[in-house]
Amino acid sequence: MTKKDEGVFERFSGAATKWTGGSSAFILAFLIIIIWIVTGPLFHFSDTWQLVINTGTTIVTFLMVFLIQRSQNKDARAVAMKLNEIVAALEGASNHLIGAEDLSEKELDVLKAHYRKLVEMAETSERLTESHSVEEARDRHEKKLAAAGDPPSSRGSEPASA
Repeated sequence: MTKKDEGVFERFSGAATKWTGGSSAFILAFLIIIIWIVTGPLFHFSDTWQLVINTGTTIVTFLMVFLIQRSQNKDARAVAMKLNEIVAALEGASNHLIGAEDLSEKELDVLKAHYRKLVEMAETSERLTESHSVEEARDRHEKKLAAAGDPPSSRGSEPASA
């Protein structure tokens, strides 16, 4: 989807999310509170004076809840898609996990029990390198490069040290 294809609300909510998450929005809100406090004596700290800030903050909070939820939903969908791509691309990974965000609570509990068992099995291993080794990582990297058609001469003999 290009920027041109986005709807007016999509563009507005994206810009509002970006702006309200920045320093300038915080400074503006802080200044509004300071102005409100300073004007207290002018209005004799009346009920109307208090109602102004209460109403304003309630409206802003109400709108921000939906804006934040929209932003979180979009981020969660993007992360799920990225994870789905990793699962789909990783040899040996279970494709049952693709779309796991759509599973029921009961199905997620079954998967959690499965992975908990894997953790228990890994914990019985005496050395971390029995399940994770540099050699294993290098072999996986070489397989990926070979699958992509990357010739061995362009890869170099050893990965760079960190």
